[in-house]
Formats: sequence, C-alpha cells, structure tokens
Amino acid sequence: MKIRTFAPALTLAAALTLAACSGGESDEGTDAPDAPEETTSEEMAEEDDMAEEDDMGGEMGAQFGPACADIPESGAGSFDGMAQDPVATAASNNPELSTLVELVGLAELGDTLNGAEGITVFAPANSAFEALPAETVEAVQADPSGLLTDVLTYHVVPQTLAPEDLAGTFETLNGAELTVEGSGEDFTVGSDGAAVVCGNVQTANATVYIIDGVLMPASE
Repeated sequence: MKIRTFAPALTLAAALTLAACSGGESDEGTDAPDAPEETTSEEMAEEDDMAEEDDMGGEMGAQFGPACADIPESGAGSFDGMAQDPVATAASNNPELSTLVELVGLAELGDTLNGAEGITVFAPANSAFEALPAETVEAVQADPSGLLTDVLTYHVVPQTLAPEDLAGTFETLNGAELTVEGSGEDFTVGSDGAAVVCGNVQTANATVYIIDGVLMPASE
C-alpha cells in the first residue's frame, strides 16, 4: 500500500519538475525576441532625430566658395552669428563687409534692408570696392540718396534665391534687371561677371552671396 501511495507522488513530483523546467525554457524563449525589439525602437528613434537634423540642414544648405574661409569661425560675424540678425546688422558684424556697411549707412538703407523679408543680397567684399576707380567711389559717395542708393539697391533681389534657383534674370530693388549665370558652386553676377566667392550665407531675413565685384546698373 505504501508503494502504491508513494509512486504517484513521485510521478506527480516529476511532472511538476518537468513542467517547471518547461516553463522556464518558455520564459527564456519569450524574453529572447524582446531585446532586439527594444534595440530596433531605439535605433528608429535615433534615425528619426537624424532625419530631422538633416531636414533642417537641407533647408538652410551649406555655404560655398573660397572666401568662406575668411569668415570668422565664431561670434556675431560667423555664419551662425549672422543667421541670428537681419541682414544689415549681420553684415556690420562681418569684417569682410565693412565697406559695404559704411555705404549702406551713408545711404540710410540699414532699416530698409533689416525690415525686408525674404530677400537676396549680393554683397561686395571689401576688396571689390578697393578695385573700383577712385573717381567712381567719390561719385557715389557724393550722391548718397541718388547714385549710391541706385547702386546698392541694384544688389538686392526681393525674393529668396537658393543656390539651385540662382541662375536666371531677376528684378532688383533698383527696378533694373540683374542676370546670374552658372550652376553648382560656380556663379557670376551682372554684365561684368562678378564671381560669387562665398555663397548661401544666411541671415535672419536674407540669403547673402558675397561677390568679388561691385554691380553697376546700366546708366539710362
């Protein structure tokens, strides 16, 4: 009788032991796929973040041209610093554009440029003004509200021109048309072929292309 009572007990214990082992293996089998799923979710989140950063970078684009190396790496006159201010203020913080800023102030166009929205400015570098004949410089400085204003507003297009949209003919704030030729990172502006030496510089309200020549509107 004891043997008959004890044998089922052993059988039941063995069954419980096997069930426990079987359950442990099942738990381990269930846990195994969880780790890859969590990793995949994290990777997807990181990829989404990177995609958002790429989209932001794509909207702004990259600067190009040999003179971009002359722009300060930090501070208000750097690319990041200029992007925070409207265009006349941003230019005033950039040492490569000090002559242009002086003439904008003489013509009292600072507020006009700062208050405009979505404009494109072809900004002559200091060396471009230095290359002008002295009599030309004296003439425009002597007539700030007339000739100087005509020249400066001829450098401004009242629309945003990304590099891929830059080639073409556009009406300027002066009222005259300005033609840009080229593609990629190689562009010339105006009839005299001023070259873009640092392009796609962003300010708070404008896209700036620094050029190596001063654009002179055709005299009537």
